[in-house]
Amino acid sequence: MSDIFLRKVGRAGRVTLTRQKALNALSYEMCKALDAALLAWADDPEVALVVIDAEGDRAFCAGGDIAELYAEGTAGNVAYGQEFWRDEYRMNARIGAYPKPVVTLVQGFCMGGGVGVACHASHRIAGESAQIAMPECAIGLVPDVGGSALLRHGPGRLGCYLGATGTRMGPADAIYAGFADHFVPEADWPALIAALERSGEIAVLPPFLKAPEPGTLPGQQADIDRHFASADLAVIEASLAAKDCAFARDTLKALHRGAPLAVATTLAMQHRLPADVALPVALEMEYRVTHRAQEMTDFLEGIRAMVIDKDRKPRWRHGSGAEVTAAEVDALLAPLGAETLTFTE
Repeated sequence: MSDIFLRKVGRAGRVTLTRQKALNALSYEMCKALDAALLAWADDPEVALVVIDAEGDRAFCAGGDIAELYAEGTAGNVAYGQEFWRDEYRMNARIGAYPKPVVTLVQGFCMGGGVGVACHASHRIAGESAQIAMPECAIGLVPDVGGSALLRHGPGRLGCYLGATGTRMGPADAIYAGFADHFVPEADWPALIAALERSGEIAVLPPFLKAPEPGTLPGQQADIDRHFASADLAVIEASLAAKDCAFARDTLKALHRGAPLAVATTLAMQHRLPADVALPVALEMEYRVTHRAQEMTDFLEGIRAMVIDKDRKPRWRHGSGAEVTAAEVDALLAPLGAETLTFTE
């Protein structure tokens, strides 16, 4: 298909996202095509490893195709979104458990669905332009595609901060937070890819690795741990409001960009998941929310405000974190019974 280029080159299975005009946003068809290729290559003796990259300098993948989800959801076809997320999460889990090395190269925006493709790979490379984030709360959703696992694995309460605020990470911060492994200057990518294709060996990687410019998250860790200690959004808001400093002001502003219900649910997930949570466990919990998202959250309103009408004035269900009840969060995170996400074909 035209939005994703799948082929074998030398010893590598090669995936290139080619939907530049849409910032390589991941459509349902792209997701299914990628998953099918991964299945086929897993037992292919000609494929020693998989390399995933994307065309254009603006984005690796700016997220899932939420305009597509909005169109179907507002038409009453909530099953479309439920099926999309189910299949996408299974693809995310496949990358995380893939039996061969998977190398991803991230430039520009890598958010939401892009994180699900890039950041569960065994060898995750960020370039100097990388901007990696989980900004779902700003459209009324929670960090998904396994992002809740990545967030939970981060140091201290960093996952709560990144998930609730949607903060963007350059290469050094992405490595610190556990969303990337290495930095390789983008000018060196063609030579690296050629070496991987030719050899099929991860052993060619080390000579290309460089040290990125320092990030900001390590210096903010103490503030993050202090203000995000609670699972209660209202308590976090009050903690930040009581502190007169740039970090507190900027963080409170970022928190208020998200739907209060989404932020509160994100925090609850981070506190309920164990620190060593396995990817499938996190995906199953995320699916409890996304399965219900079109009917029980601010998801469709968030897409309307940010993507469709672009007025950036979402009418959230709640005015603040204090208005969100524990019962609402519990309802979103309740087990799905017969609709529980499984990872069987």
